[in-house]
Amino acid sequence: MAVLNFKRKTPAAPVIDGTLSSFLNGFSIEVMPRTAAKIESFAKILPRGTRVYVAHIDGTPIDEMVTTAKRLTDEGFPVMPHFPARIIKDKATLEDWIKRYTDVGISQALLLAGGVDNPHGEFSDSMQLLGTGLFDKHGFTHLHVAGHPEGNKDIDPNGGDQAVMDALRWKNGFQNRTDASMALATQFVFESAPVIEWANRLQAECISLPIHIGIAGPAKLQTMIKFAMACGVGPSLRVLTRRAKDVTKLVMPFEPTQVLSELARHKAANPNFNIESVHFFPLGGINKTAEYTSEHGNPASLAAHA
Repeated sequence: MAVLNFKRKTPAAPVIDGTLSSFLNGFSIEVMPRTAAKIESFAKILPRGTRVYVAHIDGTPIDEMVTTAKRLTDEGFPVMPHFPARIIKDKATLEDWIKRYTDVGISQALLLAGGVDNPHGEFSDSMQLLGTGLFDKHGFTHLHVAGHPEGNKDIDPNGGDQAVMDALRWKNGFQNRTDASMALATQFVFESAPVIEWANRLQAECISLPIHIGIAGPAKLQTMIKFAMACGVGPSLRVLTRRAKDVTKLVMPFEPTQVLSELARHKAANPNFNIESVHFFPLGGINKTAEYTSEHGNPASLAAHA
């Protein structure tokens, strides 16, 4: 069933209740050095202990990444920088980056292939990064990897998911044979049904990695569609395209309350559901997403999520 039915003149409003605020407890948010630089104080807009991912886009100097990570750490936030395999030249470069982060108090990382087609060096995926043993050597305690609820055509060009699932089995095995605390941080989605189906399939396949579900923060519909198409969002993109047919909604902010409410209610009804937390992509700006979480969550109960 689609999240939003735009054929109705008056769509049913999403239910905002305690299940949603509880579901948002421990949320994380993603920033880039250039977007973080626009925020005067993260402590004023985010609950204490919010995990902040720092995205490493190809071309961003490592010095800028480390400076941003240090600033956030100094403000009291647990920081998880990206390590995109395809932009890391070699093992020596990887170890240099890891050491730079540990020097400023970082012990968490999101490992992913990265958004470039051709590797810059000897790494092409997160499994190779994990296989170096360098994160364990330097005391990293949390290692997250990418999840793809709607598949990934870069990994499975034929549209299937065999390669994605094989990779998840390998990563699950890595977690089981090491001391790493791992989780799946997913691409953002707009519809709950594909997420629930995917999460249940992982459980059926005995993949026990907890899921941090990616959600796009409030943004203009045009902005949302642009990012969704660029990032290869799958079937749930239809939620946006249906809304786009109503020209009166094109300039209105799109908020994720519907998908979050549905996932929250499913979690409340199924406590063993393997979504552990929500990870926000602030496509409409960090401040807008922070305001949204404050309005729909319970800031007083948003405890540190380490």
